[in-house]
Amino acid sequence: MATTASPLATAFRPVAAAAGGGGGGIRGGGAGGGVAAGNGRARSHPRVAARSVASDRGVKGPFSPEEGLPSVLNSIDSSAIASNIKHHAEFTPLFSPEHSSPLKAYHATAKSVLDALLINWNATNDYYNKMNVKQAYYLSMEFLQGRALTNAIGNLELTGKYAEALKQLGQNLEDVASQEPDAALGNGGLGRLASCFLDSLATLNYPAWGYGLRYKYGLFKQIITKDGQEEVAEDWLEMGYPWEIVRNDVSYPVKFYGRVVEGTDGRKHWIGGENIKAVAHDVPIPGYKTRVTNNLRLWSTTVPSKDFDLGAFNAGDHVKANEAHLNAEKICHILYPGDESQEGKLLRLKQQYTLCSASLQDIIARFESRAGDSVKWEDFPSKVAVQMNDTHPTLCIPELMRILIDIKGLSWNEAWSITERTVAYTNHTVLPEALEKWSLDIMQKLLPRHVEIIETIDEELINTIISKYGTLDTSLLKKKLQEMRILDNVDLPASVAKLFVKPKEKKESPSKLKQKLLVKSLDTVDEVEEETELEEEVKAEVLSETTEEKVKSADVEAEEEEDTEDELDPFVKSNPELPRVVRMANLCVVGGHSVNGVAEIHSEIVKQEVFNSFYEMWPTKFQNKTNGVTPRRWIRFCNPELSSIISKRIGANKMKVVSLIREKTGYIVSADAMFDVQVKRIHEYKRQLLNILGIVYRYKKMKEMSAKERTKNFVPRVCIFGGKAFATYIQAKRIVKFITDVAATVNHDPDIGDLLKVVFVPDYNVSVAETLIPASELSQHISTAGMEASGTSNMKFAMNGCILIGTLDGANVEIREEVGEENFFLFGAEAHEIAGLRKERAEGKFVPDPRFEDVKEFVRSGVFGTYNYDELMGSLEGNEGYGRADYFLLWTRMSILNTASSAKFSSDRTIHEYAKDIWNISPVVLP
Repeated sequence: MATTASPLATAFRPVAAAAGGGGGGIRGGGAGGGVAAGNGRARSHPRVAARSVASDRGVKGPFSPEEGLPSVLNSIDSSAIASNIKHHAEFTPLFSPEHSSPLKAYHATAKSVLDALLINWNATNDYYNKMNVKQAYYLSMEFLQGRALTNAIGNLELTGKYAEALKQLGQNLEDVASQEPDAALGNGGLGRLASCFLDSLATLNYPAWGYGLRYKYGLFKQIITKDGQEEVAEDWLEMGYPWEIVRNDVSYPVKFYGRVVEGTDGRKHWIGGENIKAVAHDVPIPGYKTRVTNNLRLWSTTVPSKDFDLGAFNAGDHVKANEAHLNAEKICHILYPGDESQEGKLLRLKQQYTLCSASLQDIIARFESRAGDSVKWEDFPSKVAVQMNDTHPTLCIPELMRILIDIKGLSWNEAWSITERTVAYTNHTVLPEALEKWSLDIMQKLLPRHVEIIETIDEELINTIISKYGTLDTSLLKKKLQEMRILDNVDLPASVAKLFVKPKEKKESPSKLKQKLLVKSLDTVDEVEEETELEEEVKAEVLSETTEEKVKSADVEAEEEEDTEDELDPFVKSNPELPRVVRMANLCVVGGHSVNGVAEIHSEIVKQEVFNSFYEMWPTKFQNKTNGVTPRRWIRFCNPELSSIISKRIGANKMKVVSLIREKTGYIVSADAMFDVQVKRIHEYKRQLLNILGIVYRYKKMKEMSAKERTKNFVPRVCIFGGKAFATYIQAKRIVKFITDVAATVNHDPDIGDLLKVVFVPDYNVSVAETLIPASELSQHISTAGMEASGTSNMKFAMNGCILIGTLDGANVEIREEVGEENFFLFGAEAHEIAGLRKERAEGKFVPDPRFEDVKEFVRSGVFGTYNYDELMGSLEGNEGYGRADYFLLWTRMSILNTASSAKFSSDRTIHEYAKDIWNISPVVLP
């Protein structure tokens, strides 16, 4: 079928020319970012002249580059947009022409919006290239984007016009937008934070890209059954993803396994092994009321067609024929694949390395392209800032070193200086299991060259520690090495090991020993005067023989002593019964120039506990950057009524939640009840279990009352839960099962009615959050104090006028300071009290609240079904686990104050701080 120009794209052509965008279509080579072909080498790309390109090209008409796209868009009426949507429905079809549906309308509408985005997108990247600006690159294993349509037209200020255009076509914007599946590229706060950051970066005109992986099946789609949570693969790509552009000409080789050899040139060469190809998929990230449109580049993985074994296929061995393709493609199948097995661990490590290697090759190719013929590697940190979002992208450090040394020919010292000044690390957790440790043996097998580099970094670190602390106090030195080394349970270098010698106790010479023994025997004989002469002769003979034997034995020991070296402290050698591991967080701290926490209390814990020894050595590396969320998605677009006035927003938003609950669960709830919400990843430290136990207590007390007493003592409440439990996290899945069992009992109890409802909303994602958060009146943020790094859902609820109940943990501390103590319901212990509470409990001094014991017995009585909850209840007993600190839940003007005081928690503020204090980048306003 012949294609025709999009009407909207045609309307934008003068602006595209003025911006250097080359028209309303998609430029070959990829949005100004295409700097590499299949072999990963840099190539040149178009430049924008310093003077007005519009005048150079003789552009005529009402538009000038100074006017920019927003003014042009405002001049486009809804009829032109409707024509553009019809154009895409006909000429970029994904559906047969005889079918008309909201889903088809969604795809056509998305392509229409993409026409508008591409112009700014191309202009933005051309301008970055022309000005050779310093650019930030945000590497994250997760980007939880949410729906793109409403966000894009909102940022372009076209919501009203698109609503009217769709109305002309017999469609409704809300119905059309609801057809978009959430992009399954993340799971929770880590991914949502990354997406909020991308939004703020574009809105504030900062030059920045995001890099991630394009997961075909996401984490999983959550289904709630009578047995609890079940997982099936996400289907977000089945009908296509209209917001991405596949850049088949932007791909890079990624290697696994193989071996390392030294060439005649003296360089190390990583040869053999398994080779795959990472292919770029670009997603535009528009800013709000700005022409700047940044990029999220996602990598898919494949191998060339030649790797398909045609001979094996024709011989009937179809599995073998497709083995290379399957091994490559499965890298991007699932977010966080199960890692209980060796294969699972290898796959996760492959994912992390693919992200790092492909992204760095792309970044370096762009740096070389912009530099032209005058590449100066010492300038790299002044043009590139790489931010590692948690420890998943840690391999950026040895990978950048490998490229600079093995491929670009730099010395170790030159490469290390560049790497250290380029890379920065954000820590998101103090939980030990989240501070990644990779098996050294697995890494040696998969990435042999990187292990060599990490071993050298570890040795350099050891020397730095020795220089700092000296060798006189070996106990202190041992402590620092144990805490700070990158390699754990790995032999110390021989030159260092000898510092930790335990000298053997020196034995006396045989002659001296004989003399002492003889003296002792004579003393003994003198003291026993009553002994008979015969007894004395016998004793003398025995003593003589004993003395001779001891002397002979001492002679042998003395000979052995001469041949034996002093003993080494066992810690200098690896323990074969324990795994040898690479501590990725330590590598991040050592290899980067900045380490930041994500809330004030979290950053203090990072400095004083998690990385205290590193903080003592490099105090200026450490800083705080309290997280934030984008107010555009979380207030303006998902809660437009609040943008006008809070007092008018509750009714309409709550009715949306009532409909959502009925659609997702079948339960009917009252919009007049208070909505009490806890939505986040299911984890013991996040304490959904304690919340539901509080609800069980409320239910139990209700059942003990008369109908009149219930009505008098309780306000109608709908308790709403949402979140996913990792497929292999059994205790978290038990919590989901328990919540749904409680819901099944409470919601069908005619005595209770609308006074109490319990709902678990399945498959919680950004779109569900956009419905729930604006309608919430109370939200629960009750993690065990000291375990939540920051949290961002608390910020979204506060922005939308919801009252928070929470522990003094993560960003809750700062939210409480901003909104005022009287407008925040404080729950539980503070972080500094936890250790004392645990000690008290361990010593048997802690007395549980009798109500808590009643609740446990109530659960065990079988009132919520036949499932055995002993292990779940047992997790809150004893001295281990996440329940051991403080563990029983006790429980308009405040709402307005929460919203009014939430400005600090905008991701715009956070990004300004990153740009100034860590990345050293400046806003770039397009001409």
